[in-house]
Amino acid sequence: MSDILLQARHLNKTYYQRTGTLGLNTQTIHALDDVSLTLKKGTTLAVVGESGSGKSTLARGLMRLLPLDRGEVIFDGQDFLALDKPALRSARRHMQMVFQDPFASLNPRMRVGEIIAEGLVIHGIGNKSRQQDMVVQMLEKVGLKAEDVHKYPHQFSGGQRQRIGIARALILQPKLVVCDEPVSALDVSVQAQILLLLKQLQQEMGLSYLFITHDLRVVRHIADEVLVMQKGKVIEQGSVETIYNAPQQKYTQQLLSAIPGHGLRAVAA
Repeated sequence: MSDILLQARHLNKTYYQRTGTLGLNTQTIHALDDVSLTLKKGTTLAVVGESGSGKSTLARGLMRLLPLDRGEVIFDGQDFLALDKPALRSARRHMQMVFQDPFASLNPRMRVGEIIAEGLVIHGIGNKSRQQDMVVQMLEKVGLKAEDVHKYPHQFSGGQRQRIGIARALILQPKLVVCDEPVSALDVSVQAQILLLLKQLQQEMGLSYLFITHDLRVVRHIADEVLVMQKGKVIEQGSVETIYNAPQQKYTQQLLSAIPGHGLRAVAA
């Protein structure tokens, strides 16, 4: 039995942008340029790069939230890009997402209990009583209280809202969670709490994470493997120790040197 959960091969995505005063010229943007990756079960692969590097396009392409031009995605042994709508809906239960902005991603008109239970309702899991029990258990698992089911998103802090987003993603007990810059909108002290929570939940539930970030500072606390992207290409990949202690590419070295108080010497020490 394979220990690989997700494998992507030769992914390509091109955008065409009108340029010039009258929009008569066309600029070709290679958002993904022959990108391949492998994610093992129960591990975290961090995809790192500056804004415009293609990392969020990669995340959305892998989840079929946007169409890819070319490539192959194998998820849990299935050709994910070839699935028809019913099969895709079933597979999506096992692939969930935690978003960057914990406020914008939560419906302000829905109570927290309804937000978290939405996936259970869509996939027809349990009756209403069972769903309520599962929601309360998940809320407590992410560090919130049972009575929070009756509150609205605006009644919580940013860190608490991200815990709600995590609970919503995990209620379906997925195999893969795509975390798209999940701590970048949070204060540094809260970032550490959310990263610790994600690690604990990974160990408890056997989760695999694809962790999208521009910040190599947080990667060391969450990832097993790192994939560095620049202008739609994978320019370097390896274990956390390898990327931090012996980066091969100048771009990776620059990302590391941008960590506050951590030049390359400090990182290697």
